[in-house]
Amino acid sequence: MSKAALILFVGFLALGGVFIYKAFDKEEIDRLDTRVSPQSVNEGGPEVLQPHPLSIEALRNGDYPGSDFVIEQTLTPGSNYQRYIASYKSEGLKIFGLLTIPNGTAPDGGWPAIIFNHGYISPSVYRTTERYFAYTDEFSRNGYIVFKSDYRGHGSSEGNARGGYGSNDYTIDVLNAMSSVQRMEEVNPDKIGFWGHSMGGHITLRSMVVNRDIKAGVIWAGVVASYPDLLNRWRRRNPSITPLPGNTRGSWRQSLIDQHGDADANPTFWNSISANSYLSEISGPLQLHHGTADTSVPVEFSEKLYDQLKTAGKEGENYIYPGDDHNITANFNTAMNRSIEFFDRYLK
Repeated sequence: MSKAALILFVGFLALGGVFIYKAFDKEEIDRLDTRVSPQSVNEGGPEVLQPHPLSIEALRNGDYPGSDFVIEQTLTPGSNYQRYIASYKSEGLKIFGLLTIPNGTAPDGGWPAIIFNHGYISPSVYRTTERYFAYTDEFSRNGYIVFKSDYRGHGSSEGNARGGYGSNDYTIDVLNAMSSVQRMEEVNPDKIGFWGHSMGGHITLRSMVVNRDIKAGVIWAGVVASYPDLLNRWRRRNPSITPLPGNTRGSWRQSLIDQHGDADANPTFWNSISANSYLSEISGPLQLHHGTADTSVPVEFSEKLYDQLKTAGKEGENYIYPGDDHNITANFNTAMNRSIEFFDRYLK
């Protein structure tokens, strides 16, 4: 073989080797990392893997600066506190919410605060001052600054309401709400807890494995199951519940399955978007409440989460109310007193 032919042959082998290596590398990426976003390739450089936008890792990589609150409207005061409609910024969107501030002199360091995460209410009928007044009033009367975010697309808030399970939008909104509350001169930034009901429980749990500044959480009738359990256990046991509370179309299920396979075929992906997979890093103790006659969210979700917390060596409490409904109506006072005592223990 001539010298020129030898050089061409070696070059051909080298070029073929590159093709073989790149094909193998792509195959391994597809097989091993199911969280890759289609937008994860950097032009002109090596491929950079990015976590799926719905994943806990993506939330942890986010920035949630919040903003100073703007008082939009002064409402009729409560028994010992002031009430306002206030706005703040989340991803450039103007988000509204209910803000309450206790009367009197704040304790040293400022008032403790509760970020109040409401459950699903159709965005088309949601109003800032409707629903949950009895809940926020109890916390407000007991010496807490309370902020209930409307979430994007709800009430006067800007943006689209894309649901609570197929998007991290609402979680991002409350993480920005927390930063906004921490900016308030009346607030002790080291004494902030989260409360959530139903879909708001899902948001609360996700927030607590992302932001370590959340000192304690309370969840009533929470959608706190892992995504594999949401796919495999809820609809089979409760076929009438479609879509899930907090999702306006239900399309997120099929969209994610079409992209990533179901939970049995691709557990890595589904675990990556589940807060339950990150309980060893939860920011603080968690108190759970659930009624056994809840026809919207199975009581087993709270029971299983409590067991998962214990397995992870984390502090938690679980209160089950026989025969009670999704709003824990019959045992409201008992559940509320337990919630206040829990927050007092860890935030005051």
